[in-house]
Amino acid sequence: MSDQLTPDPTSAAVSLFWTKRADQMAALADGGASGGGARAGGHMNGVRDLVASIFIESGMPKDAIVKEPYLPGYYRVRKKWDLAIRYKGALVAALEFKSQVGSVGKNINNRFEEALGTGTDTNAAQRKLEAFGDVPPWLGYVFVLREDSETEQSRHDTSALFPTDPTFHGLSYNQRYQEMIRRFMGDNVYQLGWFITTCVDGQGVVSYNEPLATATGKAFRAAVQGRVNYVLEVLG
Repeated sequence: MSDQLTPDPTSAAVSLFWTKRADQMAALADGGASGGGARAGGHMNGVRDLVASIFIESGMPKDAIVKEPYLPGYYRVRKKWDLAIRYKGALVAALEFKSQVGSVGKNINNRFEEALGTGTDTNAAQRKLEAFGDVPPWLGYVFVLREDSETEQSRHDTSALFPTDPTFHGLSYNQRYQEMIRRFMGDNVYQLGWFITTCVDGQGVVSYNEPLATATGKAFRAAVQGRVNYVLEVLG
């Protein structure tokens, strides 16, 4: 967790995540009881805007930031991403911003499949069609997970028709998400990751953690700076 004595933009973005989500839930006729909270948008905007500012601080002009662009695919014609940075005709980066607050067991596989499909399709578009030109796409995945008893409980049932990877035996949902992002980055499905867990205590105090060392805010910022430096060197 970040030092509370210094300004922390990540803490501000995470707090806004909770504020926006509470506002959206209150605006729903049923208070989100029918799952409307999962459909409501905007609660990740603070995190998205923070990421955009990191690219700008690293050397990208403001007009390089594109929110909710469509990018070409290979297995499908196109996919809407949450954020892209486009500079001199090159895709500096494309990023997805996802979250999970409750009902993790019911939705975790959907999150895996969606993330894998998006990254795989976009990478294939470059490999098969050179859709993004001479500068290969650089893909990022940012995930915010609420910590609760469901996410932290050890899971032992990994049975399947054939043997499963023993790495997953006993992992909590929190740890499974970490393993997903670790493998995405290791296999170059996504080149950049940021994994944040967060909770709100009984007094309404928001806290957050970054349990995956390769996907912290500091690691994210360093990777963005390196990517921007590379693009500026190549494109001038």
